[in-house]
Amino acid sequence: MPQPSDRPDTTAGAAADTAATADTAADTAAAADTAAARQFSPARVNLAILALALGGFGIGVTEFAAMGLLRSIAESFGVAEPEAGTVISAYALGVVVGAPLLTVWTSRWRRRTLLMVLMGLFTVGNASAAFAPSLETLVAARFLAGIPHGAYFGVASLVAASLAGPGKQARAVASVLLGLSVANVIGVPVATWLGDAAGWERAFLAVGVIGALTVAAILVVVPEPPAGPVVRAREELAALARPQILATLAVGAVGFGGMFAIYTYIQWTMVDVAGIDRAWMPAVLAIYGLGMVAGNVLGGIIADRNLDGGLVTITAIMVGILALFAVAAHHPVTAIVGLFLVGSTGSALVPGLQTRLMRYAGRGQTLAAALNHSALNAANALGAWIGGVVIALGFGYTSPALAGASLAAIGLVILAAAAVGARRSEAA
Repeated sequence: MPQPSDRPDTTAGAAADTAATADTAADTAAAADTAAARQFSPARVNLAILALALGGFGIGVTEFAAMGLLRSIAESFGVAEPEAGTVISAYALGVVVGAPLLTVWTSRWRRRTLLMVLMGLFTVGNASAAFAPSLETLVAARFLAGIPHGAYFGVASLVAASLAGPGKQARAVASVLLGLSVANVIGVPVATWLGDAAGWERAFLAVGVIGALTVAAILVVVPEPPAGPVVRAREELAALARPQILATLAVGAVGFGGMFAIYTYIQWTMVDVAGIDRAWMPAVLAIYGLGMVAGNVLGGIIADRNLDGGLVTITAIMVGILALFAVAAHHPVTAIVGLFLVGSTGSALVPGLQTRLMRYAGRGQTLAAALNHSALNAANALGAWIGGVVIALGFGYTSPALAGASLAAIGLVILAAAAVGARRSEAA
């Protein structure tokens, strides 16, 4: 008859050691965040976050203004608009590829130094685009400009959260992302106007100047956060094996696609369906940008109070708003109101998703935070493709809203399941 062994359970011991290591890393990171928050004055912290948001502003301008400059680019090189559209897909591909590669490669770098290098690369990419002699060169420059996008937002979010301290981290992340939202209110319309008036090259050159100013601002006002535990590349990659990380990325890649399903074809919807004069489209897009600003601020507040509950609520509301937009789009006033709400609910998700990734990533926080933007760019591609499919099938320009509501509903199911799983794990 088998007898109980006196040998220790090495498997259980290893699991306990792993859990203890993760807890120690989390405690160390939390202690570093608290130390940073106490070390610097509120004015210094606010200036630092403003400098980081300036980089987000530049990234937002180059990402979204390219859509408004597409016709000018096509005419400049004598190509059809679908061919010119490769400058948009090249940027998105740069984001998707650059986020994991740069984050893993630079896992041991000091964060302040890394932020300046990333914005330097962004500056070079946009300046190269401004002087591109051919479409192929422009596509390559756009790919280069997209590479630092995700890594920058990931690292900047971690730095902002560290400087703000516990209880204010989601709002600090939202403040960094606010630059992206403000870009849609001010930067994108101005860049589009500049591109039409003086050539698309000047628009990209202006973005390059913003990138250079950001490098200088980070050098002057952003302090180096207290050093946390040294994280190896394989520890960053290990975050991708965590179910909560994968679920959160899936919510961003699928659920957020609903907003892009509408935004990609918004000019046709607002002009051909709502009956708004095409000359008013810059103002209409600025209203959309205001919605993004409002949603970004509100989303940060909600995430600090109740992360998972707030995300589920926002996503559920977004499903309803996207579905209602298919009806609201038939009148100018309701279409504009609906577009504002689409921008606000979609943008409200981003700070919470970013914070959730940072919460569950363990020692792989930098990679997880950067991959959020890879997921959102995947959502851009998915939403645009789904919207194009339903339009091509003859369902009209309001059909992307219904398709987008379906994508958001899938994201809601994934998010709700992840929230329940997280609650059960914490209770166990």
